[in-house]
Amino acid sequence: MSGIPEPEEFRAAARQWLTGVAAARADRREWGRGDDSVAVFENWSEAEEREDTDRIRDWERTRFDHGWGALDWPPEHGGRELPPYYEQLYRAEESRFDVPRRTEVFPVTQQLVAPAIRIWGTEEQRRRWLRPMLRTDELACQLFSETEAGSDLAAVRTRAVRQDDGWVLSGHKIWTSGARVATWGVAVCRSDPDAPQHAGITVFLVRMDAPGVVVRPIRQMTGGSSFNEVYLDDVFVPDTDRLGPVGEGWRVTLTVLAAERLDSGGLGLDNADRALDLARHLPRPLTAGEQQRSADLFVRSLVQRLIGLRVTAALAAGREPGAEASVGKLHATATLRATTDLVQQLLGPRLAADTGEWGTFAWTEHLLGAPGYRIAGGSDEIQRNILAERVLGLPKEPKGVGR
Repeated sequence: MSGIPEPEEFRAAARQWLTGVAAARADRREWGRGDDSVAVFENWSEAEEREDTDRIRDWERTRFDHGWGALDWPPEHGGRELPPYYEQLYRAEESRFDVPRRTEVFPVTQQLVAPAIRIWGTEEQRRRWLRPMLRTDELACQLFSETEAGSDLAAVRTRAVRQDDGWVLSGHKIWTSGARVATWGVAVCRSDPDAPQHAGITVFLVRMDAPGVVVRPIRQMTGGSSFNEVYLDDVFVPDTDRLGPVGEGWRVTLTVLAAERLDSGGLGLDNADRALDLARHLPRPLTAGEQQRSADLFVRSLVQRLIGLRVTAALAAGREPGAEASVGKLHATATLRATTDLVQQLLGPRLAADTGEWGTFAWTEHLLGAPGYRIAGGSDEIQRNILAERVLGLPKEPKGVGR
């Protein structure tokens, strides 16, 4: 396919290719049949996570090898240099087929870490990492959050101390998705404790099997362990694995965070649709309050999709979306909460006990998991600060003493 195809031509070609390699997906929303899971976060053992990761990786490699992966990347990295929104056009077609659903470590690798390496990496780092990450031969996780830093990522305490031709990293990271299956971890570290807070940070790519790296799963309210805490106990990292200049890690980190917020806009839409299906199939008439909540959720999900289209339009116009990313993230968490509120009202006591009835007790995984996204991908408070300061022009939030 030469040049840039028209969107409909591209979608038709994608559909034709998918038809030859995958089965058409049965309607997930056929009420009362099939999988009724509405889990927000995965609930699996390490063995299940590795098995699922291998299955997704096989599919991503197939996509890449046939020219349907890394669509907006240049040919030297295995891409086709199409406009960024063509990835979303492809995803719309792929959603109609029975292919593995990507877990979080895959978009983190392909859409967050790889672009950061493209911007901040050396030529040698780009040759070494980009194609393997885009093809998912290598997977990456984020070693960002720390228990004592809260939502202020610039307050990280994990230390990076120079030693010979490298660095020694010591610290503790938390809420890391994919740490058990990732090859690399992108670690935000404090390399100069005497520098101003945002100036003393450096970013490294750390081998997750390096001596001193310890991964421990975190048991969640849902009973699953899809997150991990990671201990870095005097982990040696060669300077060749440093990403970006020494002390410029905050700028590198912002590159990753901006991409993360762009990737959060579609959160919870499938579950919102499923909750509306529940309202339609309730074996009794809806009360006035239930009708109002259902209408509210329908409108919220529609607005969320429109925000996603605005982001796509910005990408199509060659602009980096600005406030849309934070608005989309905030709206997505509000949709998750509205979904919870409606389901609680519709099911009442039927939600609290596992009677085996399809589409009832399964909602507990949504209810217990959804609050996590008020923190994940940038907390609601941080998104509001971004909008207040960068869009409304309000004064910056006062910092604590010593900041």
